[in-house]
Amino acid sequence: MSWRDGGLYLVTHDCTADDRLLAAVAQGLQGQPALLQYRSKLPERDLRRRQASAVLALCRSHGVPMLVNDDIGLALAIGADGAHIGGDDGDPAEARAALGGGRILGVSCYDAFDRALAAQRAGADYVAFGAMYPSPTKPEAVRAPIAMVRRAASELEVPVAAIGGITLDNAPELVAAGVSLLAVISDVFEHPSPAGRAAAYRTLFERRSRHRDDQ
Repeated sequence: MSWRDGGLYLVTHDCTADDRLLAAVAQGLQGQPALLQYRSKLPERDLRRRQASAVLALCRSHGVPMLVNDDIGLALAIGADGAHIGGDDGDPAEARAALGGGRILGVSCYDAFDRALAAQRAGADYVAFGAMYPSPTKPEAVRAPIAMVRRAASELEVPVAAIGGITLDNAPELVAAGVSLLAVISDVFEHPSPAGRAAAYRTLFERRSRHRDDQ
């Protein structure tokens, strides 16, 4: 099953303790997410490279593609499966050229459908909208309406990811709207059972797939 078929897009949180980060990632990976993104805003480049390399090794052992947030150079240096860029991280076409055709490129589009169209034309493999709900990670983030992701899922040719404040309680609304990937940090990593929580997200997409097969 390909990541394009949909599922949880697990995103790491800032953590200076390598062992704690890797233990959390290992638990989350037991829930079989579709993708995992190493995201760290910590300034220490050596720490980020060390952590990203270790997270990549864990992802490889679980067969889960791993992307690096906001740092194409780091993604290429460690041999990651791709990168995700935001509005301040350069042109998507340049990112596509740097990564080559064999790696995954994701692009944040916030609440801008035109940016998603441009990212698709530039070769993005998926586009992300949000914050969908109030986000503890980015409380000041611009909000994207459900109608936006519903339109994107209907009109775009690439998978649509949603991010920002997603929990197991509000996730069904996004799955019903056609979202392919649910990017989640806190609701998995701050849960007492990250593995069980991640698996519960996977179940949402399995139900949708069965429902489509029955139609």
